[in-house]
Amino acid sequence: QVQLVQSGGSVGEAGGSLRLSCDLFDFKLESLYTIGWFRQAPGKQLEGISCISMFDGSATYEGSMQGRVRSSKDNSEHKVYLEISSLNNGDTGVYYCSANCNPAATGQGTQVTVSS
Repeated sequence: QVQLVQSGGSVGEAGGSLRLSCDLFDFKLESLYTIGWFRQAPGKQLEGISCISMFDGSATYEGSMQGRVRSSKDNSEHKVYLEISSLNNGDTGVYYCSANCNPAATGQGTQVTVSS
């Protein structure tokens, strides 16, 4: 079973960009098809952001961050990334990567704080 380990907390400035990383351990391509990213803003429900195929890197996007986020992968490094641009205060929250885009199978989360 794949283990997901996310990088430490990140602070970004409004208007800037951030890249979050999700490291995959015990990663087997035959059993891990996709990696999802989710966000939980303070006082709000978990929101889906993206889902990327570990085979061909194709990604789908959803939710309020569409157009400002891009998910990518590096199978050789066992990493999946989420790039967020045009940061705003509403992007503050905890970001989770998840195995097979399942919100019940997330990593430990990364706190993102956007300062204006």
